[in-house]
Amino acid sequence: MDAIPVPEALQPYMPLIVGAITALLIFVVGWVVSKWTHGAVTRLMRKRDLDEALARFLASIAQYLVLAATVIAALGHVGVETTSLVALLGTAGLAIGLALQGSLSHFASGVMLLVFRPFTIGDFVEAGGKSGTIAEVGLFATSMTTLGNERVTIPNGAITGGPITNFTILGKRRAQIDVGVAYGTDIEVVTQLLLEAAKDSELVLTDPAPAAVFLNLGASSLDFSLFVWANNADFGPAKHVTRKAVYDRLNAAGIELPFNQIVVHQAAQ
Repeated sequence: MDAIPVPEALQPYMPLIVGAITALLIFVVGWVVSKWTHGAVTRLMRKRDLDEALARFLASIAQYLVLAATVIAALGHVGVETTSLVALLGTAGLAIGLALQGSLSHFASGVMLLVFRPFTIGDFVEAGGKSGTIAEVGLFATSMTTLGNERVTIPNGAITGGPITNFTILGKRRAQIDVGVAYGTDIEVVTQLLLEAAKDSELVLTDPAPAAVFLNLGASSLDFSLFVWANNADFGPAKHVTRKAVYDRLNAAGIELPFNQIVVHQAAQ
């Protein structure tokens, strides 16, 4: 096949023209490949049951990496010195990383939270010095709603930098109800009454079974604790009903409660 004739005036520019056409083809192919990469990474992350936000973020990173390689390869075919360009991009990336190191730390913590999932939306947790129900888990910060119906936003670095207590992840929660009775009261009688009070509520689970223990010889009372379990959704009502049943049972038996001493541990709230 004969070669396509090229006007003599264009011959000096043919290397540049061929390079530009090749660069355009490389860019088009790279663009298509980047779109395919985004979809492939998203599907892979979803199959591994990763958080949707993290899956999309990782897919976007993969797409931009393919696009960056495409642009560098295309520029190389039009005579641009890509070594200097890569060095410039690396320097710029380092400078940006140093300037945003605090934010990047929160971002890295957000990735850890989304990958390892110590909690999910709807869990009641204590983390970052706050306690509440998780409302949103982002890449940089996590939001929770407190018992006082306040929305608190905590940087992810503050959450992963300390202990995380998830009260609801196991589906059941335990309440500890502390009771003090007057000296001279029969210990066995009090223990039996506490167990009967736990059985008065249908919301209290039988497995694990309630437990009543004699804790301590207090300064002005004999101290007992009643442990009851309830499903997450029933936890609040179960506490209320059990506390009332404890008071009613002890009061009906004529057992004195010094200073009406019935306490529920704050950690179980």
